[in-house]
Amino acid sequence: MKPQDTSSAPLLSAIVPMYNAGTSFQAFIDSMLAQTLASLEIIIVNDGSTDASAQLAHRYASEYDHITVIDQANGGVSRARNAGLAIARGKYVTFPDADDTLSPEMYSTLIAMAEQDDLDVAQCNAERVFWGSGRAKTLIPADRLQATPVLSGAEWLNKALASNRYLHVVWLGIYRRSLIDQLHLQFEPGLHHQDIPWTTELMLNARRVRYTDKVLYRYYVHDQSISNRKRSGMANVEYQRHYLKIARMLDEINLRYRDKVKIGPAIYRQVTKEALTVCHALRREPDAEARQVMIADLLASKTPGRMLRNARGVKQWYQLLLWLIRIYRWRRS
Repeated sequence: MKPQDTSSAPLLSAIVPMYNAGTSFQAFIDSMLAQTLASLEIIIVNDGSTDASAQLAHRYASEYDHITVIDQANGGVSRARNAGLAIARGKYVTFPDADDTLSPEMYSTLIAMAEQDDLDVAQCNAERVFWGSGRAKTLIPADRLQATPVLSGAEWLNKALASNRYLHVVWLGIYRRSLIDQLHLQFEPGLHHQDIPWTTELMLNARRVRYTDKVLYRYYVHDQSISNRKRSGMANVEYQRHYLKIARMLDEINLRYRDKVKIGPAIYRQVTKEALTVCHALRREPDAEARQVMIADLLASKTPGRMLRNARGVKQWYQLLLWLIRIYRWRRS
């Protein structure tokens, strides 16, 4: 068993939401135990798991002093992360997924960056690994985005989004806990892709951010993940409502901070990009009634005006105007 320094607050708290992680959990916990960062606490939030992963998590917590397990009724990833944040003691926090794996030096690398440069956020690159084939693909190619010097959070977010490869995923980095507490920043319960508004608001408040293009995290993609699950009919309608809410939340964040920090064009553009996701889903939806409900949702939520307010660049303006023409044409009179 690896000795851990438990005499003081750790440098890093890793908050792990877990729901039926299955056989993937073993590889994940092995990669966490292999971390070369000694000053680490691992908080596993068992979100009502019904498989063997919950029992396995408790077994490891009984063997390792730096592992804690919280058991709660199933409430989703956001509630699990919020529960972990409530008891985290680390100077920094991070949020790995219980079915992914990490390079042994991931957290020692990010903590060294953060401590050396007094960072609010340190982020790294990752790779997607596709279940079945085992094929791996770098998340952010080097020709799109390279390691950066210290930037403000707003500068970094604009640069990252402009690469068109950056994902708003909290497992990519470590985050200063005092800043999160100062902002009273929580994950939105019940919202799919809740990382998007959370990271946006955090970055617009972060003073110092750095990115390394080292690939230190392995993200496993499978058909049953929320992002890749195929939906149609009312199930698709419900799912697209999450994107409409995300677009609204991003727009509200931009309006709230536009007089406090310089918000770059790519940050505005992401509002329209998230809303256009619904338009693409609308075109692919085979059920005529579901399409009409989606159009009604778009209009009732005032999303067209939101997209027009945030669109940036000739290409996005062109796409947006084409979609608005289609939507109004497809709508039943």
